[in-house]
Amino acid sequence: MPPSPALTHPLARGGRALVQWLAGWWRMVHLAAMLLALALSPSSYAPAQRRALERHIVQAAGPALLWFSVVSMLISLVLIRIVLVTALSYGLSQYALEMVVRVLVLELIPLTAALFAALRATIPQAAEMALMRSSGQWEQLPDPLRTEVLPRVGAGVFCALLLAAVSCVVTLVVAYVSVYGFTGAGFAAYTHTVGHVFSPAVSLIFGLKILLFGATVALVPVATVLEAPREARTSTELRGLIRMFTVLVLVEAGSLVGNYY
Repeated sequence: MPPSPALTHPLARGGRALVQWLAGWWRMVHLAAMLLALALSPSSYAPAQRRALERHIVQAAGPALLWFSVVSMLISLVLIRIVLVTALSYGLSQYALEMVVRVLVLELIPLTAALFAALRATIPQAAEMALMRSSGQWEQLPDPLRTEVLPRVGAGVFCALLLAAVSCVVTLVVAYVSVYGFTGAGFAAYTHTVGHVFSPAVSLIFGLKILLFGATVALVPVATVLEAPREARTSTELRGLIRMFTVLVLVEAGSLVGNYY
């Protein structure tokens, strides 16, 4: 007996949706491979390309670096104070500093920096490319992948890495001052605690996580814009956000498994 049309049509639609979903991810991986090949090619760093990359880096990271560091310092100060007071009230003050380093530096700060880089730099840059495509300027460029996409993606990765590195250093300094005050007496104990947290395996996972966070927030919005039709801007932005958050959650889950299991 042949399957009924009421059952065949939903299965067909589901199959087409699955194929389109897998094809979208494959195009994103393909774009990442092409950009990596271009980034390793010396011809991509001609004077014009270097100036474009420098301009995008300054526009992405320059205006936000100072006040993002200040905001990170204030938030870290509040959270560190909460953790210290709570640990002291339960008689667990010896674990407070390690908890601060693990929660803030290992987990919250890299994710916050990546999300901020996405909102401040990579999503607006993807919107600019969408406007270029809708206006017809994109087809007039001789090599848009090298002249437009690579500098923007590289600037997004650099912005995420820079914000994460600076905010982590600021948080570590704030944690030391909050625990030991403005004195060098606790420097040996503090470095011992931080070194205990950042074992070789944890340091490797931490570095890979920051790098993958930066690549995700820089690549996913751009790749989603390039594969979408020119007219579907709203649905494209929503799909890019969903993809970006999905990859960030997967990377964070993988880092948690690697660090604690």
